[in-house]
Amino acid sequence: MVKPFFCCTLFLFLSSFQQPANVPAPAKPIPADAARMVNPVKPTPESLARAKKIYGYDCAICHGVNGDGKGEIVRDLKLTMKDYTNPATLKDMTDGELFYIIRTGKGQMPAEEEARAKADDVWNMVVLVRSFSEK
Repeated sequence: MVKPFFCCTLFLFLSSFQQPANVPAPAKPIPADAARMVNPVKPTPESLARAKKIYGYDCAICHGVNGDGKGEIVRDLKLTMKDYTNPATLKDMTDGELFYIIRTGKGQMPAEEEARAKADDVWNMVVLVRSFSEK
């Protein structure tokens, strides 16, 4: 029989090797087939308004209202966000890569789940994010 003291000591020892909470998990690679996806939607004023509404609820708090990476909680969580108002930020990313990141999350960024945003909503969000650098 294993002694309770030994179990507690082992637990404390193993838990000391966990990453601190503020260290993001390593980014998972984007599958090649996801990177090659092409945006199938033709945005409309209504679909972009819905994407902007979802972005406002789920993304702006970190990424900033205009995509500048200066959302309300960035400083509190000591995050460094990309500035999507800079055209160079997304120039090497495909729409498929953006879709994949929005849908599945990245590091501390949670996924935009199907229950909250359908595929067309996410594709429209890709268009919205790209539009931040067009102003």
